[in-house]
Amino acid sequence: MDLRKLKKLIDLVQESGIGELEITEGEERVRIARGGAVTDTPLGAATATTPAAVAAAAGAAVAATPAGAAPAAAPGAAPAAAPAPGTEGHAVKSPMVGTFYRAPAPDAKPFVEVGGAVKEGQIICVIEAMKLMNEIEADASGTIKAILVENGQPVEYGQALFLIG
Repeated sequence: MDLRKLKKLIDLVQESGIGELEITEGEERVRIARGGAVTDTPLGAATATTPAAVAAAAGAAVAATPAGAAPAAAPGAAPAAAPAPGTEGHAVKSPMVGTFYRAPAPDAKPFVEVGGAVKEGQIICVIEAMKLMNEIEADASGTIKAILVENGQPVEYGQALFLIG
């Protein structure tokens, strides 16, 4: 089950007012319920009971890994720092939990730099989750005002990664 499909399911639960939604595709299983925490199911897939937790469980559902192998937030990970005055703009947020990389490979040049122009849909970074590299696209056009995460650092679902002005 891909991330876009999971996001649509989260939106469906939020907009419809239903209390719980459970989807099974083959051996993959996702459960979205209002309130609660992520738990393991007998099928070995993560069960997400809050919309924010679905992103953490998404990698487990996509990769169909054994129970307990879902990535956990790094202990002591600091939240994104507030932008400095004068760097206001549109925040590009992380759609998942994982590790942030500015370039497609360790020896490659970064996708974008501060001051560089970006177009909506342009790849601006990669987030690794469950050994899968997920290309993250700009959701707005403009100029990169700030890069809010260091290369190789863990990121949380919804954490601001870039400011576009």
